[in-house]
Amino acid sequence: MKKFIGIYCLLFVLIKSSAQDPHFSQFFSSPLTLSPAFTGKFDGNYRVAGDYRNQWPTINNAFTTATASVDFHIMQNRIPSNDTWGLGFMGYNDNSANGAVGFNYFTASTAYHKGLDEEGYQQLGVGVQVTYANMLINTSNLKFEDQLTSNGFTGVTNEVFNNSTLKSNYVDVNAGVLYTGSTTDRNNFYVGVSLYHITRPKQQFTGALFNLNPRATIHAGTYFPFAQSISLHLSAMQSIEGGASETLLGGAFQIDADDANEKNFSFYLGSWMRLNDAIIPYVGLEFSGYRLGVTYDINTSSLKTASQGNGGIEVSLIYTYKENKDRSIKCPKF
Repeated sequence: MKKFIGIYCLLFVLIKSSAQDPHFSQFFSSPLTLSPAFTGKFDGNYRVAGDYRNQWPTINNAFTTATASVDFHIMQNRIPSNDTWGLGFMGYNDNSANGAVGFNYFTASTAYHKGLDEEGYQQLGVGVQVTYANMLINTSNLKFEDQLTSNGFTGVTNEVFNNSTLKSNYVDVNAGVLYTGSTTDRNNFYVGVSLYHITRPKQQFTGALFNLNPRATIHAGTYFPFAQSISLHLSAMQSIEGGASETLLGGAFQIDADDANEKNFSFYLGSWMRLNDAIIPYVGLEFSGYRLGVTYDINTSSLKTASQGNGGIEVSLIYTYKENKDRSIKCPKF
């Protein structure tokens, strides 16, 4: 009976999620999937970011997502000193149904951040992104109702496909706007909005044709001193796509191990919450330009019956290289 409930819940989730983009609990660690306007918004010469998420691994690896990106500043000697111009590239992969369905995305993005004051403490950024996506469905790995027997999916299906692999691809355009500000060198705040699938690209499989729904995301965050050697980081996002919505909010304390340590060794401890779905504890470590973060989704929704109370683990790693320390850009971190 438990196995049947699990299969039913998984099918329900797959149907409900078919209209949603891949998402991360650590949305702040995958900036180019959150908004193209985050391109180049960091303090350094270049930034490399990676994120891996295995959602509900107990339900036959329902969703696994991995992304890698790099972005950097361009034309800094030809634009005003309080402006920033960034260029970035990203690739990510999203697999579902234990690898039967796979998406691959490749993007290029650029964003210009205009300084609103002489020091560049306040900036307004606008970014655009072009995405090439392809989808593969390996029909030999799909399971259907007529295959279900008392021993599991061991029967033979009557479904017939002309090809063992179904393919679809499209080109997409995304955009975002981001405002960031600081009042001192120890705080920062931001608010932004992004819109994905602006052109509503088409996907087609075996005659079925549908348009992707636009995804709108509002995001905001801040950090500020909380106590000596301790800062508090807060962030939230609201994403709407088709009939689906997602709300994440939370924060983490940053504890500096040594104020005099030039390598900026820090610990992070906190939690985020996906409303009506999960509690997401977060631990992190920052050292010499690297920031490693780990979260685990503790499922609180009705799906916990199928997931057996187990959520999804997510690991992120960001490296920011900074050569020139004369000019500092105050930027969001979470």
